[in-house]
Amino acid sequence: MSRQFHSQGSEFEKTIGYSRAVRDGRWVMVAGTTGFDYATMSISEDPADQAEQTMRNIDEALRAVGASMRDVIRVTYILPDAADFEPCWPALRKWLGQAAPAATMMVAGLYDPRMKIEIEVTALIRED
Repeated sequence: MSRQFHSQGSEFEKTIGYSRAVRDGRWVMVAGTTGFDYATMSISEDPADQAEQTMRNIDEALRAVGASMRDVIRVTYILPDAADFEPCWPALRKWLGQAAPAATMMVAGLYDPRMKIEIEVTALIRED
């Protein structure tokens, strides 16, 4: 299988020059993804809503290259404010609870002050 690339049409993907997801064999890397609705380039002010939209964006990217949330083995959460992490837990558990990936949460500034959470994942497609 050749390398497969997927874009979600984010202005950042075009401007910076990266793909939302890259698949190489059974491995899938999903770039840092935020809570923007890429169809409208709108974003909620609520961290929990952003976490939910972020996970929908990641799910779409995984599916576009033949993977699913159950294939996620590693996740990194980046938040500008650690206090915003706990409100995100229900959405994160909903989307990743079954996969139970290894996880890291970091506090760091994000490019746009409207962004409350950024998530990147690594998946390994199962050999069922």
